[in-house]
Amino acid sequence: MKDLTHKDYQRYSRHIIMPEVGVEGQKKLKNARVLVIGAGGLGSPIAMYLAAAGIGTIGLVDFDVVDESNLQRQIIHSTEYIGRQKIESASQRLKGINPEIEVITYNDSLRSDNALQIMEGYDVVCDGTDNFQTRYLVNDACVLLGIPNVYGSIFQFEGQVSVFDAKRGPCYRCLYANPPPPGLVPSCAEGGVFGVLPGTIGTLQATEIIKLILGIGEPLIGRLMLYDALDMSFRELKLKKNPDCKVCGENPEVTELIDYDEFCGVSSKDAELVENIDVRELEELRRKGEKHVLIDVRNPTELQIGRIDGSILIPERLIEERIHEYEIAKDDLIILQCKTGIRSARALVKLKRMGFTNVKNLHGGINAWARLVDPKIPLY
Repeated sequence: MKDLTHKDYQRYSRHIIMPEVGVEGQKKLKNARVLVIGAGGLGSPIAMYLAAAGIGTIGLVDFDVVDESNLQRQIIHSTEYIGRQKIESASQRLKGINPEIEVITYNDSLRSDNALQIMEGYDVVCDGTDNFQTRYLVNDACVLLGIPNVYGSIFQFEGQVSVFDAKRGPCYRCLYANPPPPGLVPSCAEGGVFGVLPGTIGTLQATEIIKLILGIGEPLIGRLMLYDALDMSFRELKLKKNPDCKVCGENPEVTELIDYDEFCGVSSKDAELVENIDVRELEELRRKGEKHVLIDVRNPTELQIGRIDGSILIPERLIEERIHEYEIAKDDLIILQCKTGIRSARALVKLKRMGFTNVKNLHGGINAWARLVDPKIPLY
């Protein structure tokens, strides 16, 4: 175990004078290895507080780049890093906070073929992701490796925090045995997120990580903390280990990592149905006056930011029941548009299953239209 240096005593003095931490506790933090999955809204405060606390080795997994829309909540990044890799930006920030720590970066997505290799050797894994495929992947890998998983999730004004440690309590699958149907739960990009919410939830996750390493207090094992920023309220649900859980139960069925896209219903067959149209193609089509129906599948509040002239608003969740309100033939050219092209792709699959044959998805959505065609529309 690495000893504390003279500089460490000065840096961590406010920790060391607390009897619950002390010299031995600070040594535990210095020798700890924590893996943070995601360098976004949750990963930002988690990683920054872990670095400040003196966690000796912090691993960061992310393959995204910094976008201007991230800066409203992802406080680890700055304007100068827009367009650059998030792990590069995050690593520089962490080393700026504490140059004595080691930051290991993984510029890759976490997948079934690399998760065990990446996660092995860490004392705690922290899940800061925003999709169900990765949440189930992180959970299953943690159970197989015997590593605690500090979980957090956020949406609009609400957040959740728990510690899933299959050795001492339930895992994520004990709480959510099966994922929701694809598209039922909107992402933060689709539904929005209160800018300070990730700070609250991420700080709670960092607190649980440090408690686990120090072995102090009562970790959120077997408990799910629910937070509502509008009410400024916390609620707690008791969780029990499911003896029939497919990954941590008495007779587990999941003994190796699986295809989590398939498990969560993200079908490759659906992807094959999606035919894209480029914003330049749409611009040319509109210039020539060719017949088409442009349907905006975003939420009504997003129209206040901007819209493409002539579009019809039918939110994605209502597309199947409201498409018949308009006189649209099954072979009419329908172009679906959202913010970036994800929701409109899901809506396209729904319409094709209803028998509409000539449906296209606007690649890149209204943001691509704003960048390449109409800069008067704000990016968001």
